[in-house]
Amino acid sequence: MCGRYNVTDSPEIRVLMGQLKLPGTVPTPQLNVPPGGVGEFVIEAAGNRRLLRGIWSLLIEPRPTGNGYRPNPKFQTFNARSDRLTSSPLWKKAYPSKRCILPVSAFHEWKGKQVYNIHPENEAAALAGLWQSWKFGDETVNSFTVITLPPHPRFSHIHPKSIPLMLRSDDFDLWLDSEFHQVDAFQKLMKPHIPARLVCEPVSNANDLRRTGEAEILEAD
Repeated sequence: MCGRYNVTDSPEIRVLMGQLKLPGTVPTPQLNVPPGGVGEFVIEAAGNRRLLRGIWSLLIEPRPTGNGYRPNPKFQTFNARSDRLTSSPLWKKAYPSKRCILPVSAFHEWKGKQVYNIHPENEAAALAGLWQSWKFGDETVNSFTVITLPPHPRFSHIHPKSIPLMLRSDDFDLWLDSEFHQVDAFQKLMKPHIPARLVCEPVSNANDLRRTGEAEILEAD
């Protein structure tokens, strides 16, 4: 799975937002964003792109206390497996028209107790996701999920179960086009792959990104 991520106001994030055709817009900086936390993602509707806030879990519900919203406790919808996007009733409904991109500085994985801060070399990461908008009474609440690929043989020593789908700038326009419903066109993206030279930095913890050792470089496929 994709376990946590961070966003910093960095040149890399600003370049990525320009590639997403939202120059001058910067996601709110935050460290250690957890599943169930609030994050920001890019969508396109009626030809216009926007940065929306939402809860990291596609299925959400009001908290029993009546204060705010939470992930639905019956289902884990933080991540969406790529091999179930066209078969699971939940993902199949969102996949054709509710695709989004999470602009993040890096995502985290754990190897034992060691936290790794992972991102394309000299770049921010564009994580592929799905999103939904829910109505609870008079309030509209957005939510999102991150798409994960099957394990990659050169990444599995860090995380053996999956790797998030990281998009390249050439993928952005078609992926965000909510009028493009032919999802078979994305099949090549759904195979495990490392799309760019990937930097895996050991850091103190998810709230302290000071490097504690030499970064490992994973070459692109």
